[in-house]
Amino acid sequence: MSNTSTELEVTPSLELLKDTSHINALENEAIYIIREVAAQFEKPVLLFSGGKDSITLVRLAQKAFWPSKIPFPLMHIDTGHNFPETIEFRDRLVEELGLELIVRNVQDSINQGKVKEESGRYSSRNSLQTTTLLDAIEEFKFDACIGGARRDEEKARAKERIFSVRDDFGQWDERNQRPELFDMLNGQIELGQNVRVFPISNWTELDVWSYIKEEQIEIPSIYFAHKRKTFLRDGMIWSAEDGIVFREENEIVEERLVRFRTVGDMSCTAAVLSDAESIDKVVEEIRDSSISERGARIDDKRSEAAMEKRKQQGYF
Repeated sequence: MSNTSTELEVTPSLELLKDTSHINALENEAIYIIREVAAQFEKPVLLFSGGKDSITLVRLAQKAFWPSKIPFPLMHIDTGHNFPETIEFRDRLVEELGLELIVRNVQDSINQGKVKEESGRYSSRNSLQTTTLLDAIEEFKFDACIGGARRDEEKARAKERIFSVRDDFGQWDERNQRPELFDMLNGQIELGQNVRVFPISNWTELDVWSYIKEEQIEIPSIYFAHKRKTFLRDGMIWSAEDGIVFREENEIVEERLVRFRTVGDMSCTAAVLSDAESIDKVVEEIRDSSISERGARIDDKRSEAAMEKRKQQGYF
């Protein structure tokens, strides 16, 4: 009886140790990658949206260069259709940490006639970000853009290397990628090329939340359960509070208890029913979920290869 009792007491500790070891290994890998970016490139930038993945990148970059400040700016490609909670959090975070933030707006690209505003039931500015991003990279001559994409999110992202080379048109060729053997990261690029870098490429959604929990990182309130005016379309729950999301007259607005698993444009990001009001509850909810977080992104459902096509054109 005593042996059984001892075994029951030890098991949780072993599981906790295993989880901590796993997260620490991911953190060490990400910090190594971020330091390699600073060492190998002349003008890197961290692509920042105010979402949980880019917030995690900021914490990792802080650790990579502590006690010095992060030695490169943050840049947000603002569609103008972001959730207000995300923008408020973005501005407060950069002010508190004393970071440089560059903002470039999709609306400017629309005004200049470089992209055309979509209309109708599934209209979104999400794909329009590509032109604004490529213009900003050219404007500032960035040679490395650090992003929070992860391989578990979507199959096109699973194909990409940690150092992902883009040609002088900003395009990605999935058939022509460099091998990354033994954690050797090759940052050599030709004139006009740049590299997208994904330090948390090997993380999962659960890993990110576990790290946020372990590090006690503050994130926007939109990730936690809250009451929101919403309506249903195509089996998804859409925000009805913003005046941006297209809504037909027969789509009835109701208040629901929801949260967002991923934060993109309001017009392409659906909510999920949830009562998870804390990080512990969010982690528990994700463990039990059988649906990917990108399952609530309508922009990924436009075609079987929607994400891959956007990436080939220069998307994040």
